[in-house]
This record gives sequence, structure tokens and C-alpha cells, in this order.
Amino acid sequence: MSHAGVEKGRNRQVGAFGEAVIAKYLESRGFEIIDRNWRIKEGEIDIIACSGEGLLHFVEVKTRSSLAFGDPLEAIDRNKARRLQRLALAWLATHHHLGSDFSIDVAAVLLAADGSHSIDLRENIL
Repeated sequence: MSHAGVEKGRNRQVGAFGEAVIAKYLESRGFEIIDRNWRIKEGEIDIIACSGEGLLHFVEVKTRSSLAFGDPLEAIDRNKARRLQRLALAWLATHHHLGSDFSIDVAAVLLAADGSHSIDLRENIL
């Protein structure tokens, strides 16, 4: 396998680990995970969860193993946030939830060399 192929596979593993960490974190806070990795041609939503109060949360997860490329949340600019909002509306429409209250959230998982990790969850970024 080429170096690029190995790197892409590792990035996918790191991303999947971060998404699992955030899903578990949300569940520990009383959220129900409704959907994961929901994809249409315009993009993908990592996690869709419902809070105990019934609010739908559309969560973009960014996972990094270092800060060499900046804080993971810096990857979410205004254009990415708006795309997430469009994807959320598409999910709501296809699942017959139009009109439901929802939140666009971003979560960062930073992996440490010792295997530990930190979580930074920001709700309602728009």
C-alpha cells in the first residue's frame, strides 16, 4: 500500500475513534444516538443525537492526534457550518422532522501520545 493509502487509512481510524468517543460522551449525558455517518451526495453528518429535552443535535466531529495543524475546531469555518446546516435540514426533511428544533454542534477530540484524549464540545454554533 502506498504511503498516501496508509495515511488515509490511519486518518479514517482516528476519525472513527473520535466519533465513537463523542457518541459515548453524548450518551453519558443522556443523549440518544439516532444516526451516525448519514451521507448524501452533498456531504455527511457524523452524529445525530436527541437530547433528553427532545432537541436534535447534528454533530460534526474533528479528531486530531496533535495540534500541528491547529485546533481541530479551527477546521469548522462559516462555510462548513452552513453546509452542516443544509445537511441537517436535508436529514430533517427525509426523516419527516421538518419544523423540529435542532442544534448544529461541533466536537473536537484531541488524542495524546499516552492514549488519553480530551473532548471539546461546542453546541449551537450557528
